[in-house]
Amino acid sequence: MTVEPNPKYGVVYKVQPEPPDPAACTPFEAGAVTFVLEYRSVDPERLELAYADRPEDLAEIRKFSPEGGFSDTGVSIHVLGTGDRHEYLRFDVFADDPHYHYVHPSGDRNHWVPFDPVAGGEMLGFAMTCLRERLGSMLRFAGGEAIAAALDPRRIGPAVEALEKKARALQAEARPEPA
Repeated sequence: MTVEPNPKYGVVYKVQPEPPDPAACTPFEAGAVTFVLEYRSVDPERLELAYADRPEDLAEIRKFSPEGGFSDTGVSIHVLGTGDRHEYLRFDVFADDPHYHYVHPSGDRNHWVPFDPVAGGEMLGFAMTCLRERLGSMLRFAGGEAIAAALDPRRIGPAVEALEKKARALQAEARPEPA
């Protein structure tokens, strides 16, 4: 699958997504890939700190930031190559602005795609379906052809089940159901 330089959907940035906070992450090993679950709070101050040593990236973030900066919270699911540790995909199941990323290993392509809850339903359910049914094609689109070729469904299934259970628990803790 060829990656379009200017896709018809989403936005392609040069800046890479904010790195995960290792202290807030839970990994789920699945052979060629490792899924990493993180509950994130994004705000302008946190982004300033995360990109303080990368002024060009910070300038791009500021350029595309809404007035007042980016602020949101929710579950993030990072999909890393187990061997190379590169993050190829990210699903940001955020409260206000849910979206996902294709992160090319070249380091100069972060394809941000907004999520449409009208068409896609619940974002976490969408993300789990992608991991179960579309992972190979999504990895190839993100430049992870070798990772996609090495996927083992026998390892993916149990890891996704465990990931979903933990992700739903994190969501429930952060956003309890009304009484």
